[in-house]
Amino acid sequence: MGNSLKEISKKIRTYLHITKANGIARRYFVINGFDGAMTTFGIVLGSWIAGVAKPEIVLLAGFGACLAMGVSGFFGALMAEKAERERHLKEMEEATKNRVNPIHYRAARFVVMYVALIDGLSPALTASIALSPFILASIKIITVSNAYTISLALSMATLFLLGIYLGKIAKENGWIYGVAMIAVGALTALTIFLIQRFLGA
Repeated sequence: MGNSLKEISKKIRTYLHITKANGIARRYFVINGFDGAMTTFGIVLGSWIAGVAKPEIVLLAGFGACLAMGVSGFFGALMAEKAERERHLKEMEEATKNRVNPIHYRAARFVVMYVALIDGLSPALTASIALSPFILASIKIITVSNAYTISLALSMATLFLLGIYLGKIAKENGWIYGVAMIAVGALTALTIFLIQRFLGA
């Protein structure tokens, strides 16, 4: 069992190295994770301002939006990455007169699905973090009021951690990136409050 896992892990690393897909996967994770976090943040904040008292409504809206993003991201990345990999393989075939090492075909097939899964699952992951307090509220473990507070705090923490991760990728100060992400969240919150004031809700 242990040897099998090592072999699988080695094979995955080889495929990622051959296709140079690590950078692409990281970008998809951050972009769509950010989308999921910000979308959920907006839904939760808007629900709080609107006085939504049923956690089930927030959960339905939040997971519904992120499901749509996940499905869109998965199939969008699947088709785009498949087209890109097929183009690259054809170029290799032309350059080598159809003597391409078979591992390149296997690596391409793996990476298409790998990248699509990351693209599709990352918004669901960040959304689930922010929506988890409402799951607790729906089974009466915490109050809805506390769920809003905890959820908004978790959203900000998620944005900050995404910023830290970006800083690590860029080999720069992660705190600066983290604070920048929080600033985006704060700007979004301010905009939602201004819209609420304008509409008189």
